[in-house]
Amino acid sequence: MVRVVRKTLARHLTVSSELVPFYQIDVYAKESGFVKQLNVDFGTHVKAGDVMAVLEIPELRLQLDEDQAAIKDATGQVERARNELGTVEARETVAHLEYTRLDQVAKTKKGLVAQQEVDDRQGADLAAQAQVEAAKSNLESYQSALDKAQAALRHDQALYDYAKITAPFTGVVTQLDANLGTLMQSGINTSTQALPLVQLSEDDKFRLVIPVSESWVRYIKIGDPVDVSVPALDRHFPGKVARFSVEVKEDTRTMHTEVDVMNPHRVLMPGVYAEANLTLDQRPNVLAVPQEAVNVEGDMRSVWVVGPSNKVEKRPVTTGVETPHDVEIISGLNEGEMVAVGDRGRLRDGLVVRPKIVQIIQLPEDNQNE
Repeated sequence: MVRVVRKTLARHLTVSSELVPFYQIDVYAKESGFVKQLNVDFGTHVKAGDVMAVLEIPELRLQLDEDQAAIKDATGQVERARNELGTVEARETVAHLEYTRLDQVAKTKKGLVAQQEVDDRQGADLAAQAQVEAAKSNLESYQSALDKAQAALRHDQALYDYAKITAPFTGVVTQLDANLGTLMQSGINTSTQALPLVQLSEDDKFRLVIPVSESWVRYIKIGDPVDVSVPALDRHFPGKVARFSVEVKEDTRTMHTEVDVMNPHRVLMPGVYAEANLTLDQRPNVLAVPQEAVNVEGDMRSVWVVGPSNKVEKRPVTTGVETPHDVEIISGLNEGEMVAVGDRGRLRDGLVVRPKIVQIIQLPEDNQNE
């Protein structure tokens, strides 16, 4: 006999998978060029922004020189146009003053100044204004040419900056496909079979991608703690459910789920086999009896209860969470009551027994494997 007690019950799910880097990419050259400087090798740890290699790109270097020359020429033209504008503006100012003064004299002192002379001054003033507008137009044209030359320099300089191949994130070089002098083809040129410079993997954080059966999907929540066991290292690491697809695949009836595992001391390695132990359905402080006490007859569940007068009574119960060792009792029993375990084939209602409390030895729980 055992007594009905309260305890915390939980179901666990263990799924096996491989650890993969949180980020893993092939790093290509943006522009084609020869490897002039190589700063990494297999296993080199780099930080985000570190220069892994420098390419020699002679064509772009020459183009930058041409851009500089074009800017110098355009700058000179702008200066000359600006000086010319200043000169014609000064002329226009003098011509305008001469016209306004002569026109004022002609209006105030009739007959002193001939109208032809006033008209000539007005014409000279209008011609000077036209020269100013033409000079402004020339200046704008030369300024536009200078802006275009500067834009070309910025464009070519941006391309030349790609001669320095930098690490996009902190990680470790897991593959090296180039050496000094290697001609790196542009990774954006689809007409060539470009090879990457390196393969870079983040090694301080890993993903454990696990397929969760649709029967357990409803128990998975973002942030759930996960115990990650790595048999090869004989160690356990804490993880947590970070994301899932919210979709069950039709062919496998599983949901893509990812567990994030931190690796600050870089003990873990890509491709290492690991087991994720998830706690699915936990019920604290519930009535529970051993699995051996529950009778299963179709959809019905019952237990043999020993009453105060030591008489046996078969009582139907409603069960909840089941673990490999225990069963949650939702209704039908009270805490402290005694139920029969072991060989119950000879029990019948009303049978008088001599109850004896036994201690059931439970072996370590075998997690349910996917």
